[in-house]
Amino acid sequence: MAVYKTTPTKANLIKAKNSLSFAKKGYELLDKKRTVLIREMMNLIDSATNLQAKVDEAFQEAYENLKISNILMGPETVIEIAQSIENEKDFDIIYKSVMGVEVPIIKREDSPLKTEYGFYRTSPAFDKTVISFMKVRELIYELAEIENSVYKLAMEIKKTQKRANALEKIQIPRYEETIKYIDSVLQEKEREDFFRLKRVKGKSKKHKQQ
Repeated sequence: MAVYKTTPTKANLIKAKNSLSFAKKGYELLDKKRTVLIREMMNLIDSATNLQAKVDEAFQEAYENLKISNILMGPETVIEIAQSIENEKDFDIIYKSVMGVEVPIIKREDSPLKTEYGFYRTSPAFDKTVISFMKVRELIYELAEIENSVYKLAMEIKKTQKRANALEKIQIPRYEETIKYIDSVLQEKEREDFFRLKRVKGKSKKHKQQ
């Protein structure tokens, strides 16, 4: 591992030690963040899996009801009446923060079913069809919210993992090697100074004896 090109002084040794301490704390924080994000993402994945099963079941029920409505009323009549149903109202998307990651929440008003069609041309099967497809729509909103959150968390986990790896595999070992290098040079210099001083004292003592 290459060390930083720095002058081996005590000041630079202290600076390198402080940088190492800061890098280690940064890694610990990133590791905790990664753990929390992974746990949150796995919980959402479980929710998405369960919700997807509900969506599939709701779609199956809705299409069965639609099939019955087509048989009882005729496809043309079903299409004509379906076009008179009120369109979905606008919705807002707000965000909440999960360890600094902005995940979406769909905000919309829950309004009761309002029929825009006359009952004389429809059947109870058609009403069930409308209700079942509204249920599908609600579940899809929820699923889209969760899947988008999972995607955002996965991207953040990837970035956090990359930063943590950079600290663990590159920065921290580099600071450790730099500290080791500076410390080794300073110790060697202290030994040289000690022996030099010892020789000077020895020569001075010998000179006095003469």
